[in-house]
Amino acid sequence: MSKLYDNYLFLKANDSQANHTLYLFKSGLFFIFLDNDAIIASKLLGLRLTYLTEGVVKCGFPSNSFEKYSTILKRSSYHLKIVDSVKNRTCSLDTYTIDESIKSLLQEIATIDTNTLSVKEAYDFIERLKSSTKFMI
Repeated sequence: MSKLYDNYLFLKANDSQANHTLYLFKSGLFFIFLDNDAIIASKLLGLRLTYLTEGVVKCGFPSNSFEKYSTILKRSSYHLKIVDSVKNRTCSLDTYTIDESIKSLLQEIATIDTNTLSVKEAYDFIERLKSSTKFMI
């Protein structure tokens, strides 16, 4: 099988809430559900099932649609865990969302040219930071 599917089987086997948890794998620019989770997610999200391997189904969506689909999943009765293979970690939807927001803020900070920044631009930036971090606290 694939490493992704082996990881899925391991996570499901070691999760006491496996029947109520969906694992969403971040794979490059896509998020992918596998096997039983794919069947459930395809019904919840209206995604088309395809095959990962013979006998193993998958469905997914591009990462730029994450907010849209995660909003729908939050309203479901399932717990969602994000599996990031690159970072080799599994986390809740809330933790993943906060981590991505922090990453985005840090990237924005890193691109600021303090030599050309006006007082108004600095103030506007601080206000954007303030409003975007309220949900993280």
